[in-house]
Amino acid sequence: MRKTDKKMDKALVKALTEVCEIALKDFDGFEWITHFVHYDNFPESLSVVCIFSTNEQLKKTELGGIYTLINEKLLSIGVKLKDIRRHVDFDTEENCTNENSGNWKERFK
Repeated sequence: MRKTDKKMDKALVKALTEVCEIALKDFDGFEWITHFVHYDNFPESLSVVCIFSTNEQLKKTELGGIYTLINEKLLSIGVKLKDIRRHVDFDTEENCTNENSGNWKERFK
C-alpha cells in the first residue's frame, strides 16, 4: 500500500467511525460498519457495509438517512461518489448467524 493509500485509509476509518457512532444512536438495531477498497481503483471500488442486528430492524430503517450520513462524512474527507447507493450494502447479524454460523470473514469472501 502506498503512503497516500494509507493516509486515505486512515481518513476513511475515521469518517466511518464517526458514521458508526452517530448510527448507533440514531438507527435502531444498527450494530457496526466496515469497508472494503482496492486503492488501484479508488473511489469506484469503495464498498461500505452496514450491519444491523436483525432483518426486522433493517427492514424498518429509513435507509436514506444512512446513505446521506455516509455520503456527508465521505465528502468531508474529499471522497465524492457518483451514486452512494452503489457503494453501500446492508446485512444483519441474523443473516450471518443463519447462513455462515456467525463467521463474518467467510461471509465477506
